[in-house]
Parts: sequence; C-alpha cells; structure tokens
Amino acid sequence: MSRLSNIYRLGVKELWSLVRDPMMLVLIAYTFTVSIYVAATAMPESMHKASIAIVDEDGSPLSARIVSAFYPPHFNTPRLLNLKEMDAGMDSGDYTFVLDIPSGFQADVLAGRSPRIQLNVDATRMSQAFTGNAYIQQMVSDEVDEFARRYRVARTLPVDLNLHTRFNPNLEQAWFGSLMEIINNVTMLSIILTGAALIREREHGTIEHLLVMPLRPLEIMMAKVWSMGLVVWCAALIALVFVVQGTLHVPVQGSIALFMLVVAMHLFATTSMGIFLATVARSMPQFGMLLVLVLLPLQLLSGGMTPRESMPALVRDIMLFAPTTHFVSAAQAILYRGAGLDTVWTSLLAIAAIGAVLFSASLARFRKTISQVA
Repeated sequence: MSRLSNIYRLGVKELWSLVRDPMMLVLIAYTFTVSIYVAATAMPESMHKASIAIVDEDGSPLSARIVSAFYPPHFNTPRLLNLKEMDAGMDSGDYTFVLDIPSGFQADVLAGRSPRIQLNVDATRMSQAFTGNAYIQQMVSDEVDEFARRYRVARTLPVDLNLHTRFNPNLEQAWFGSLMEIINNVTMLSIILTGAALIREREHGTIEHLLVMPLRPLEIMMAKVWSMGLVVWCAALIALVFVVQGTLHVPVQGSIALFMLVVAMHLFATTSMGIFLATVARSMPQFGMLLVLVLLPLQLLSGGMTPRESMPALVRDIMLFAPTTHFVSAAQAILYRGAGLDTVWTSLLAIAAIGAVLFSASLARFRKTISQVA
C-alpha cells in the first residue's frame, strides 16, 4: 500500500507540474480542439473547386453545352479564354485545366468524324490532375454522345453492378480526418508529455530530490506513466465527444467505452516509449529531434494514412512491432465499422505485449540513468 501511495502522490505532483507549464497546456488544448477541426475541414476532396478555363474556337451549341457541364462543387465556373491567354494562364498557375475546343468541332461530330479536343493539365497539382483528367474525359464524352444521339443511351452491362458504400456513404473527408487526427494525437502527445516530464525533472534538478527519498525507480516511472496517460486519455475523450461528435457531427459507429479501453492500453505503451526517449536525450532539443525520427514512421507506416496492404512486405513486418499499428487497426475498426471486442481482442493483446516490452526496457534504462545521476 505504501508503494501505491507513493505512485499516487508522485503522479499528483506531475499533474501540478503540468498545470504550471502554460505552453504544455496550450499544446494539449490546441492538439485536441483546433488541430482536429482543421484536419476535418481544411483538407477538401481532390476534386473540389478545381480551376478550369475553356478556349471555345467553335462557338457552337455543342461547345456551349460542354462549357455548361462544368460547375461547382467539383469545378469552379469555367473562364472563357482565347488562344493567346491560354499559355499565359497555365504558366502563371491560374488554371489546373484548360480545354481547347477546335473550330468545326460540332460539324465534325454530326458528320460522323472523330474530332479531337485538347486538354492541357497542370500536373504539378498532382491529385487534381490525376482525378480531374478522368472526370473531364467522361463529362465531355457524355455531352457529345447526348448531343449526337439527342438522348442519353443507357449502356447495358453484362453484369448489373449494385454499389453499396459502407461506413462513409457520402465519402466525407471530415469523417476520416477528424477521427484519424485523434488517433495520431494520442500517440504524439503521450510521448511528448512523459518525455518532457522526465527531462523537466532533470533540467530543474528535482530528480536529485527524488533520489534522496525512499522511492524506487519503478514508483517514479509509474507515476509519470499514469499521470500523463490520464491527461491524454481525458483529452481524447473530451475531443471525441465534444469536438468530433458535437461540433463536427461525425457519427461514431462503435462503442466509445471500448475505444477508450484501447486508448488506455496504447497509452501504457507510448508513455513508456516517451520515458525511454527521454533517458536517451540529454536535453529538450535533443528530445525534439528524436521525436521527429520516431513519430513520422509511427504515423505514416502504421496504416492510418496508407493501407498496410499497399506497403512493402518488409515494412509491414517491421511495423508489427510498433504499438501504433495495432492501435490504428483497432481504433478504425471500432470508430468506423462498429467492431466489438470479439474483433479487436487480438490487437489489444498485441498492444499489451508490446507495452510490457517497452515498459521493461524503459524501466531498465531509467534505472541506469538514475544510477548515473546518483
């Protein structure tokens, strides 16, 4: 009981130290409010208000029909140019697409010939260029086909394809962006807070005060783990309920209680990782540099940004030893697809096993660091 009391009191001390650090409080508040809102709303779909201009050399009803086919939200209202303005507009980056309809285009279509339309694409805007190219080709083909036949022909396919979009029927970016931001921020902030707490002790000289007390390294480390983990856990819960569901109106398919259980297991692993990095770094700037080296692979290769099936086999195998891989898998299954414990229990076991290894390694490193200070 005395050990539990020491862990509790030391954890309370860590919470008071965090309260007295205004920069950390601002970081926590920003990470779980503004950052989530920005990730949900400031990343539009690739074909959202794409800029397009049209050079109409034909001036026919068919060319006017093609011009009128482009309208928001996928495209901005087309701007009509002449040939001299086309190259200058592309060079200055005013337009992603410039469509050149040649003279005599309608006459060639009605005569059964195969006229050509020139589409100029600014490929430096890669996502819009790749998606918009197919959009424009299909739209022009449909308008020409309807004009030539006077009605739209229904193409009969040998197989009737019934499309059912599950989990995100309207393909809304906010649903993905907001929830993934919470998932990523849980990892990032838990590492930062625990690592900064230990480095702050060392820089302020309070670690020596702890060493003269009847405390064990395990008690000191456990206090930092539960206190900083609790802060991130509460912040994630508040963000999920009030920012994601309340402000952004993003539906959560699964159990919030189950998701928070997964978060708690993941925090055990990431807070231990933060302490390990803090024992390696000698100062806060070094800790920040280590964070860049660790956080980028954890967030980019864990399956949150890109499906793991698209990654090389070696990368997939290596990332199985990272807690974020299993955390992202379980969190997405719960929040997006409404999965239950029967689906995510393997991920929970993997996170627990990896967390135990990280905690043991961090404790060993922490003991060695304390012995050097003593």
